[in-house]
Amino acid sequence: MQEIGFPSTRKENENRVALLPEDISRVQHPDLLVIEEDYGKKHGYTDEAYRQAGARVASRDVVCGCPVICCAKPEIDDPYFREGTTLFGFIHAVQGPQITDALLANRMTAIAWDDMFSQGRHVFWRNNEISGEAAVAHALLQWGRLPYECGIAVIGRGNVARGAMYALGRYGATMVVYDRKTSHLLRQEIGRYDLIVNGVLWDVFRTDHLVYDEDLEKMKPGSMIVDISCDAGMGIESSRPTTIGDPVYWHKGVLHYVVDHTPTLFFRTASRSISNEVSRFLDPLIKGETEETLEHATAIRRGVIVDERIRRFQKR
Repeated sequence: MQEIGFPSTRKENENRVALLPEDISRVQHPDLLVIEEDYGKKHGYTDEAYRQAGARVASRDVVCGCPVICCAKPEIDDPYFREGTTLFGFIHAVQGPQITDALLANRMTAIAWDDMFSQGRHVFWRNNEISGEAAVAHALLQWGRLPYECGIAVIGRGNVARGAMYALGRYGATMVVYDRKTSHLLRQEIGRYDLIVNGVLWDVFRTDHLVYDEDLEKMKPGSMIVDISCDAGMGIESSRPTTIGDPVYWHKGVLHYVVDHTPTLFFRTASRSISNEVSRFLDPLIKGETEETLEHATAIRRGVIVDERIRRFQKR
C-alpha cells in the first residue's frame, strides 16, 4: 500500500481542495492520507479536523514526497514533479505540452480527472457545471451589463454550457443555443448577439473554428465573448488564456473573457463536489489496484504515453 499526499496548490487564485474531512470516512486506510498543514484553512477546516478524521497532517516537503499526489491544479515547478510520482488531478496533458514534457521527463504516471468517466458520465460533471456558472457571474461583472437586456448565444449542450445557462437564466435572460453542428449558423447570425458564451471543448486536431477572428468584425461594438473552455486559438480563434486577477481583454472591439479555472471563484461549492468524487477512488490508489475509471483516465504511465492523443499532438 502507498501514501497519497494532498498538497495545497500554488496556482494563483486557486483555492479548491481535493478532499474535505467529512469524506475521509469513506476511505479504508485514512492513515495513509497525508494532508499539508493548513490545507483546509480557507474552507474553515483546521488541521485537527483532518487528524480526527484519521488522516495524517505534515509539512509540504513530507506531503510532496508521497508516491501518489492528489492536486486539483498541479504546477510543474512543484517538488512532486520527480521520478516515479503518480499525479492525480486535472492534467490536461493533450492541451498542455509543458506539463506533458515534465511528466515524461520525470517518468511519472498521470491520471487525469479531465478524462474520468463512469457509466458514460464525466465523474467531475458538477465541477464542470460550476465552471459555467462561475464564468458567467464573473464575466458579467467585468462587462458591466445585466444579461436580460442582451441578445445571447450559448455554444454547447454539455455540463459547462448547462451551468452557464443556469446562471444566465437566473438573471432572466433568454438565449439561443448552438452546438458544433450549427456553428455555421452562429457565424451567419453573429451580429444579433451582445454576448456569446462558449462551453465546447475543442478537438485539438481540428484546424477550423467555431468563431473566426474575422467574425468579430460583424459583432456589435462593445459586445463580449466568454470562452469558458479556454482553448487558446481553437474553438474561438481570438481566445488567449486570461487570469482571475486580469480576466478580460479587448480585441477588435469585442471584450474577451478566457479564465481557465473559474470554479475556484466558488471554491467551497466546487471543493465539496470534487471531494465527494475523489474520495471514491482513494482506496484503489492506496492499494495499487486496477480500477476501470482510473485505468481509462491514465494518460501517461511511468513515463510512457498511454493516451494516443498526446502522441498525435506531439507529431503536429
